[in-house]
Amino acid sequence: MKIRQGIIMLGVLLLALGQAGAQTYKNAKAPVEARVKDLLQRMTLEEKVGQLNTLLGWPMYEKKGDIVGISATFKEEISKRHIGSFWATLRADPWTQKTLETGLSPRQSAEATNAMQKYMMENTRLGIPLILAEECPHGHMAIGTTVFSTSIGQASTWDPALIQEMASAIAVEARVQGAHIGYGPVLDLVREPRWSRLEETYGEDPYLIGQMGIAMVRGFQGTNLNSGKNIISTLKHFTAYGSPEGGHNGGIALTGQRDLYMSYLPPFRDAIKAGALSIMASYNSIDGIPCSANSFLLKDVLVKDWGFKGYTVSDLHGIPSMNTNHRVAADMEQAATMSINAGLDNDLGGAAYGDALIKAVKDKLVTMATIDSAVAHVLRVKFKMGLFENPYVDPAAVENVVATPEHIALSKKVALESIVLLKNENSLLPLSKSIKNLAVIGPNADNIYNQLGDYTAPQPEEKIVTVLEGIKAKLGTGTNINYVKGCAIRDTTNDNIAAAVTAAQHADAVVLVLGGSSARDFKTSYQATGAAEVKSGESSVSDMESGEGYDRVSLDLMGLQNKLLKSLVATGKPIVLVLIEGRPLNITWAAEHVPAIVNAWYPGQEGGHAIADVLFGDYNPAGRLPVSIPKSVGQLPVYYNYKNASRHDYVEMTSRPQYSFGYGLSYTTFGYENLQLSVNGKKVAVKFTVKNTGKVEGDEVVQLYVRDDYSSVVTANEQLKRFQRVHLKAGEAKEINFELNPEDLQLLNVQNKWVVEPGTFSVMVGGSSDDAKLNGSFTIK
Repeated sequence: MKIRQGIIMLGVLLLALGQAGAQTYKNAKAPVEARVKDLLQRMTLEEKVGQLNTLLGWPMYEKKGDIVGISATFKEEISKRHIGSFWATLRADPWTQKTLETGLSPRQSAEATNAMQKYMMENTRLGIPLILAEECPHGHMAIGTTVFSTSIGQASTWDPALIQEMASAIAVEARVQGAHIGYGPVLDLVREPRWSRLEETYGEDPYLIGQMGIAMVRGFQGTNLNSGKNIISTLKHFTAYGSPEGGHNGGIALTGQRDLYMSYLPPFRDAIKAGALSIMASYNSIDGIPCSANSFLLKDVLVKDWGFKGYTVSDLHGIPSMNTNHRVAADMEQAATMSINAGLDNDLGGAAYGDALIKAVKDKLVTMATIDSAVAHVLRVKFKMGLFENPYVDPAAVENVVATPEHIALSKKVALESIVLLKNENSLLPLSKSIKNLAVIGPNADNIYNQLGDYTAPQPEEKIVTVLEGIKAKLGTGTNINYVKGCAIRDTTNDNIAAAVTAAQHADAVVLVLGGSSARDFKTSYQATGAAEVKSGESSVSDMESGEGYDRVSLDLMGLQNKLLKSLVATGKPIVLVLIEGRPLNITWAAEHVPAIVNAWYPGQEGGHAIADVLFGDYNPAGRLPVSIPKSVGQLPVYYNYKNASRHDYVEMTSRPQYSFGYGLSYTTFGYENLQLSVNGKKVAVKFTVKNTGKVEGDEVVQLYVRDDYSSVVTANEQLKRFQRVHLKAGEAKEINFELNPEDLQLLNVQNKWVVEPGTFSVMVGGSSDDAKLNGSFTIK
């Protein structure tokens, strides 16, 4: 009897343990690692591989009137492939063929993602929730969300605190609709402005890029991923993607290992240290190795050196491109094998990590341990976000979160701080609000999509404030405003330049709005990656000359814009040139002949109000260039922090850019004095005073540059190490204190060791990289 009772008790105990074990991965109180381990041991190979795929999301819902649900395609992908992630489910643009009518409102987005999660939780064997990733570089790329300035404009603010606030707003708008990951920030260092994606970056300086990256990561992720207000940040594009040979998007990167470590990698390192939990491998190759299969980057640098705790993902179809573009893999199985063994966890697009990866495991080309490691990286994120406990969002809460008045005001603030005053001869700006006759001219004066940049969803016209609308709202009925388009951005077949000249002749001043466009249209054809197909001699000419896939052979204003510009200057009227653009364009002629030039990049939905505030003196501009503006493509590369070497003038022109990194004017002036340097070991305290010496209040962006005077390897002629945006009333002075630490002074020596070498260092302080107001030096012993 006792033996029988003992057997029964043992059976009950084993059953209890089995039941408890079955619940471990669903037990919110269990440690994350225990939950990951428990779930992994329950998964089949096919289920594991499904977690390593992120498919295109917009075909996964269907919309019938106002009712939204899952599509048959979704059910089929889940049934056959056990997919664990989707990307761009809520995206709308010409590539996805989702319009304001066929796409989803913010509330419908929440309903769609809830339907997808409900199916996963109730109709799959293990009930693993989805991760839904969205594009979020300057706003969540979905219908109805707030549209901010593109990244190059964000960098022009030189205000990381503001950018963190913006990122928090983007995160909460995305999360309330069911998103979990935001693709961004783009941390590519750009030395090639012909490249089509410069607008998505923070420019040419690793320190500035790093500070903006830290701000975005902290804004996206916050301090609690389970807050319901935060999303995970996916850093793009790892690495050296922004300076391709010839400006070709996805082209090879020409960089040595030392420059890679000292220029291209630091922004990613900074963002990883700030806590980023996802990173995307770039399309390009470095020294013959595609980044999608570069174990040195994905394992040695990212994990061993930086301690990365998140998961890696390919760019869209980046793994298949090793077969089709790089030609280092003979077939999809080999491409999948190379990538996963190199440390690339997730396949965006899902063309490689499917049957080909399963076959690679069965062919013993990939171990189960490698698969488990990659799957664990993905599952860990799902557990940290609390998705197993609460995979749903509240559709009723969406209207109180998305595109609120506070977020719209924040969009305007970012636009205001991003505007760079390049020239203001004889103080033409600000214009008087009592001006009687004003001509507003140009292809970008009243075009909503040309103002918004790439990776922007369709917008209702009443939501976007153009320059013309901003000026009208500013001046009211007291000014006669005459608008003439003049010409298109690219098309040369139609123009009304004659009417523009007539309007200028009858005006007291002219606001001329030129530049570029990243506005996609439904006539453009697209590659599988979403990049535009660009063919020379296109029969149908859109305005688009920037944005992914639109690489340039020159930086000149396209179409008839220069003809329009010169015709208006010939009238003798005061001209204010406003540039709305995605890359620095050639304005050499304008810099010589136009008295006032304002660069607004792509300023977002409130751009018209922001530009009007600057033009008429309600806001004193203080944006600073995050990228140098060349005089000619023949000067390229023309970035400011070039390595010490001979740089001299050309036969035709100077080697100096038109406007250097860090440059920007104000409606007031600033003075610097009393530089003091104090060395304590390998730390240096820097102290100085900046004063508003003009008659109006304004912001100065104080910039500190350092040069290692003599070093064992070639280093930069100067390098930004600190900056601060400072608001000063007229006549006000403030003491600025910076501290340089050993990391700011180190270099990668001949033995490939990071060291701070003894010797002298020069310090330059001022408002631009080429205009030091204070100079000093210190010695490290």
